[in-house]
Amino acid sequence: MRLNLKIWRQAGPNAAGRLVDYVAENVSPDMSFLEMLDVVNESLLRKGEESIAFDSDCREGICGMCSLVVNGVPHGPDRGTTVCQLHMRRFKDGDTITIEPWRARAFPVVKDLVVDRSAFDRIIAAGGYVSINCGGAPDGNAIPIPKDVAEAAMDSAQCIACGACVAACKNASAHLFMSAKISQLALLPQGDAERERRVVAMIEQADAEGFGSCSNEAECEAVCPKEIPISNIAKMTREYVRAVLAAK
Repeated sequence: MRLNLKIWRQAGPNAAGRLVDYVAENVSPDMSFLEMLDVVNESLLRKGEESIAFDSDCREGICGMCSLVVNGVPHGPDRGTTVCQLHMRRFKDGDTITIEPWRARAFPVVKDLVVDRSAFDRIIAAGGYVSINCGGAPDGNAIPIPKDVAEAAMDSAQCIACGACVAACKNASAHLFMSAKISQLALLPQGDAERERRVVAMIEQADAEGFGSCSNEAECEAVCPKEIPISNIAKMTREYVRAVLAAK
C-alpha cells in the first residue's frame, strides 16, 4: 500500500508544532501501525532527515506507551486495542492518515508524538498503593474474597495508564484512570485501611496537575484499550463523598 501521512512534528515543549506531510511506500497490510512508522523513519534516516519521535515499548498492548491519536481517535479506529495492536489492513491504499500526540495541558509534548505523562505517576504516588505492612505474601486463598468482587477488582486493575481517556475527553479529565486505580484497591480488603485517605489524595493531586472534571459523556470508555467501564467513576465519586463525610 501507499499511504499519505500527516504527522505532528514539534522540536520541543516550547517550540511551535505543525503537521508535516509524508508518504509511506510499500506498506504491508500485515504490518502493525508502529512497524509502519519504523519504515517511515528508516526512509527518513536514509535521506539524512531527522526521524519521527514516538513512544513504544512492549508492542503487545500491555504497557500503554504507544500514545497516538490516529485520525482524531486515541489509539485509532479499532475498539479495545492500543496503537501497537492496530494493523495496516485497517486502512486502504491511498488513504490519508493524520497522526498526533495526546492533547492535554497535563500531558505536555516532549517532542513530536511523545508526551510527558508523569502526572499519572504523581497521582499514583499520592495514594494509588497499599502501604500497610502485611508481612509475607499469604497463600492465594488465605483471604476469602467473593468471586464477583475479585473479578470486579481485576477488571479495574487492567488499566495500563496509557492516557487515552484524557486524550478523548473534551475536558482532559483523568477520572477513568483514577477511578480504575481507586476502585481496584477499594474493592479488596488489603486496600480498605487507606481507602478514605487514598481517594482524597489522588483527586487533589489530579486537580493540581491540571486535569479537567468529568462531564459523563463516556468518550473515555469508548477509546479505552482495556474497556474500563465508566461505572468506576460513579464508584470513585461515592468513595470521595464517603471520605469527605467521614472527615467531618
